[in-house]
Amino acid sequence: MRIRNGSREAVMVRNMIVVIDYGMGNVGSVKNALDFLGVDSTLSRKEEDLRRASHIILPGVGAFNDGMNNLKNFGLIPVLKEEVLKKKKPMLGICLGLQLLAEKGEEGGDHEGLGIIKGTVRRFRVDSKRFRIPHIGWNDVSPVGDNILFNGISSTIFYFVHSFFLEPTNKDVIAATCSYGEEFTAAIREKNIFGTQFHPEKSQKSGLALLKNFINYA
Repeated sequence: MRIRNGSREAVMVRNMIVVIDYGMGNVGSVKNALDFLGVDSTLSRKEEDLRRASHIILPGVGAFNDGMNNLKNFGLIPVLKEEVLKKKKPMLGICLGLQLLAEKGEEGGDHEGLGIIKGTVRRFRVDSKRFRIPHIGWNDVSPVGDNILFNGISSTIFYFVHSFFLEPTNKDVIAATCSYGEEFTAAIREKNIFGTQFHPEKSQKSGLALLKNFINYA
């Protein structure tokens, strides 16, 4: 479905959103947000559903290595890469889902990621007396350049829960930054691949607007 700006009305097109259910939390809240928007979506870890999907969302809360192990154990990595990298389906990584796109993560030692985005996921390096880790709460995000994710969004305050973030090798993929003791990557975009470190599904009107923008990307 295509969502009309400022409305929950939808017109039928070919869209089917698959939210990957791989045992790493917050999939239900993402599905609820999509249901509120009135779009066709499903929670799934089935290969055939990913192949039928028009858009793919990889959410997640938890440890980097646990997320990668779950994707491996469910046999999702080959089909995910084929659908996103070869068939160029739009993909949105949320929180841990964004981090897993990286080449590696440093949480609990070095662990291999999906390698879809070049870069490393690292922990905040901040004064712990002034900035509590994890970073939890609302924070203002600064979009970089003209990015479809933030089209028409006047308030760029989003909700975060994280201790790590993606540090991409190519800074051109950064779609938004945020500051919490240091500047960090809040969102990325490389061609058909999008990601947010914040949780759009928990970010009220601005988050729903961002999800609409992703859904309307084809």
